Amino acid sequence: MPETSVIIPTYNRLPFLREAVESVLKQTYQDFELIVVDDGSTDSTAIYARENAAHLKYIFQKNQGPSAARNRGIKAAQGEFITFLDSDDLWQKNKLDVQLQFMKARTNCRVSYTNEIWIRRGVRVNPKKKHSKHSGCIFEHCLPLCIVSPSSVMMRREFFDEVGFFDEALPACEDYDLWLRASLHMPFHFIDKNLIIKRGGHSDQLSTAWGLDRYRVQALLKLLDKPELTPEKKQKVKAYIISKSQILAQGFNKRGKKKETAYYQCVLKEQLAN
Repeated sequence: MPETSVIIPTYNRLPFLREAVESVLKQTYQDFELIVVDDGSTDSTAIYARENAAHLKYIFQKNQGPSAARNRGIKAAQGEFITFLDSDDLWQKNKLDVQLQFMKARTNCRVSYTNEIWIRRGVRVNPKKKHSKHSGCIFEHCLPLCIVSPSSVMMRREFFDEVGFFDEALPACEDYDLWLRASLHMPFHFIDKNLIIKRGGHSDQLSTAWGLDRYRVQALLKLLDKPELTPEKKQKVKAYIISKSQILAQGFNKRGKKKETAYYQCVLKEQLAN
């Protein structure tokens, strides 16, 4: 059995995928299996996977979104440790080595994540203060936006037994949802080393689209029913639902989306009344 499973979900990103796979194969630590989950690509991803069958396990599924692709990879994984790499990101060659040593030295650590280098349209940029990383109970730091990159995490297998999988009803912000749920149960351990390279600014990147807060609101509304949510944390969740819903209602109204505007006005009314 491999000690670590590396899962790369992909959809019509062959040029990026080649580079992502190469960054995994060049790791200084080599006791891993590499699983590429193709979420219905129509390019030459399948041909590339067949040509590299000696180095990776290829799984094809009809297009269902990143949550379903990651979940498919988790269920196929055999390693004690689970990691992800988005197909447009890259790993530094010592990423697995450093992170595994960190987690093995801390047997109570169920999830760790690392710092990152940001590249936007080929140019290195500095993250803003709101993207700062934290260790320990990071729940409140995760409420405004997702501070944990899927490409940087490493989890013990039992993480998913306790927290569950990615929510396949969310077409985006599925990582935001999972980290919030997980941070109610356990501390996150931050490794302050730039072990991944996040590449952004390309046209197919979901995170560049307007209105992603609608999926964050969906995730936050689910949290209100969690018994682990303390009264103090519940008030903070409600505050973010209200602030994000106000922005969404205004934005949809400007765009002439009456149904969506009415929905977020209703969410606002309900949260303000309780």
